[in-house]
Amino acid sequence: MEEIGLFPLGIVLLPSELVPLHIFEPRYRELIGDCLEHDTEFGLVLADDDGLHEIGTRAAVVEVVDRLPDGRLNVVVEGRDRFRLVELTEGRSFQTGTVEELVDGHDPAAPDEVERALSLYARLLELTGVEAESPPADAEELSFVLAGRFELAAGLKQELLQATSERMRLARVCEILEAAAAAVERQREIAARAGRNGRVQYPPS
Repeated sequence: MEEIGLFPLGIVLLPSELVPLHIFEPRYRELIGDCLEHDTEFGLVLADDDGLHEIGTRAAVVEVVDRLPDGRLNVVVEGRDRFRLVELTEGRSFQTGTVEELVDGHDPAAPDEVERALSLYARLLELTGVEAESPPADAEELSFVLAGRFELAAGLKQELLQATSERMRLARVCEILEAAAAAVERQREIAARAGRNGRVQYPPS
């Protein structure tokens, strides 16, 4: 177990995901400053109406975008390993806690499940017209890689973060991709119907 600085937020950071953060509170400027000075990670953990969640993600500052004159920072952080918060500790201006690593059980996704997930991802990209490269089939924790490319609700991301089975996570990501693709197709169908109906031709032919 290890004691690390914690950054409670209303967002969830997935492993391998890149997220921009605006650091303005003095205590968190101190936390990020320590991480930059000592090349260490901090723990980003979801704080919502249910309180501080037990499962979080280690975060590393990979880019300092801006250092503002008043001390505020704009940074980009990358999600690393997951952790379980064992105990909250004190002694710094920012929250700290003792954590232990959260690891998956031996339940990898099958090759056909990986192929299905990548196919659904490619389909959604095509439907939305977004240009992006698909991750390789052998990407580590493919479920997190795919989920991190979309704007998902914090509760849904926390659900994925807490799961310790890559097979189950990837199946859940497939459900999300299928639902998103179906929603895009419905919107297209509604737009097409609206374009065909209710129009008055003028002048009359």
